[in-house]
Amino acid sequence: MNTQLQTRSSHSNQLNQYDQLLEFDESRPVRRVSLFDRLALHVGLALITWGRRPQTLESRERRANRIEQALAGEHRLREDERNARLLLLFR
Repeated sequence: MNTQLQTRSSHSNQLNQYDQLLEFDESRPVRRVSLFDRLALHVGLALITWGRRPQTLESRERRANRIEQALAGEHRLREDERNARLLLLFR
């Protein structure tokens, strides 16, 4: 094959274009975020987190069962790891 493909642009050319974009332009003033904008952002985030809260509170019994199940799962995991180690010990 004697055909040579033409490249679009060199890598250094792309870097030069990127550097030109990053240069500071004094004709455009830097915009600062006002106190009102920050307050609006915090209120918006608070409303979102408030909207995502659970609608019903978890009862004490349900919470105790959930914690008990988590502890039992951890205990089963530790027992499985212990049994696997003992099994490897006797091979």
